[in-house]
Amino acid sequence: MVYIPLDSSRESSVALLREGNTFISTRCERYDTDIFRARLMMEKTICLRGEAAARLFYDEQRFTREGAAPGLLVKTLFGVGGVQGLDGEAHRVRKRMFMDLMSDADIKELTHFAVEEWQQAIKSWQRQTQVVLHSAVQRIHFRAACRWAGVPVDEDAVDTRCAEQAAMIDGAGGVASRHWQARRARKHSEAWMAALVEQVRGNRIQVDEDRALFRVSWHRDVQGDLLKPQVAAVELLNLLRPTVAIARFVTFAALALHEHPGWHETLRQDDTWLEPFVQEVRRLYGFFPFLAARVREDFEWNGYRFPKGGRVMLDLFGTNRDPRSWAQPDEFRPERYEREAINAYNFIPQGGGEHAVNHRCPGEWFTIALIKEGVRQLTRHMTYEVPQQDLRIDWSRMPIIPESRFVIASIRPTATP
Repeated sequence: MVYIPLDSSRESSVALLREGNTFISTRCERYDTDIFRARLMMEKTICLRGEAAARLFYDEQRFTREGAAPGLLVKTLFGVGGVQGLDGEAHRVRKRMFMDLMSDADIKELTHFAVEEWQQAIKSWQRQTQVVLHSAVQRIHFRAACRWAGVPVDEDAVDTRCAEQAAMIDGAGGVASRHWQARRARKHSEAWMAALVEQVRGNRIQVDEDRALFRVSWHRDVQGDLLKPQVAAVELLNLLRPTVAIARFVTFAALALHEHPGWHETLRQDDTWLEPFVQEVRRLYGFFPFLAARVREDFEWNGYRFPKGGRVMLDLFGTNRDPRSWAQPDEFRPERYEREAINAYNFIPQGGGEHAVNHRCPGEWFTIALIKEGVRQLTRHMTYEVPQQDLRIDWSRMPIIPESRFVIASIRPTATP
């Protein structure tokens, strides 16, 4: 049996909060390994990095997600009873519901709604001195997602409801006020959504049967029972909230266009490079750096022992920047996708493995489509200036975001090319 290096701190949680995204990678470099042990949140944890580790992590015979996510994350980002914490057949049945909502027609429709919201927003932006792009795109995506899902929301409540989704995302990796704001936002959002579910079931509001609100409201679990209203609410928020979160990727796409201006003209004229550009944004600027699982039964891997019930954390940040998979991994290079071998275990910005089976985000196609549309809007349908601002990224922050949230000014709509 091979010894797993032990992090030198008795309790590494403070270091995790201090270092954020780079916590696992820093220690892997320090101990010259892709595996080490640490005590995190008062629990022994094995930390892993790299493609081989990702292949192991997504072996459902060896790992379960049940009870793996830290309580702080469940109470803010995921919600109690959601698909992220399920396993086995229960997970497959619930995941199938999400996959059925991710058809080509659904992606096309959501993107169409987003285009309409972008067009309205750009018209209003030209009357403003400056616009904070991150918050503005959150609103665009929230409105589009509600239309797609069939979720009614009063116009005067849009900003409040959108802010609640944003707070759950921003507070998931935070402590103190950020954490408590996220918990309050989840409480309010779940109450709103659970009430809608009960209205649908009681025929007090009419919703198209193809809409997510209807389908989640009437979804039956592995036992054939309707979801409890609170759980249905969690799953509906698992559709709305991530769509709002994609605004972060659009913000980083704008940052990449600003820092690499040659790509602006390339993308304005040619769709060929759009997906490589978007994928490189996703690789470098992922929201959250780690995922957690628990060991089903004792086993050995490469001579290392994994004890039953033990918590394991996979380093998404480090795997997406692993020099064994990526040449010059810290550089923004969309052209790399022409020649580098990309697979479901070395490119894992939203999880790895198979979408239908593993805990890989089912909304990944929505994500790619909405970022693409955001880039199209920024390069083809508007002109703008980027005033002096603080565009630094604090890599210790979870989730990351440019300090200024990317401010744009002198906005003008342009004719479609």
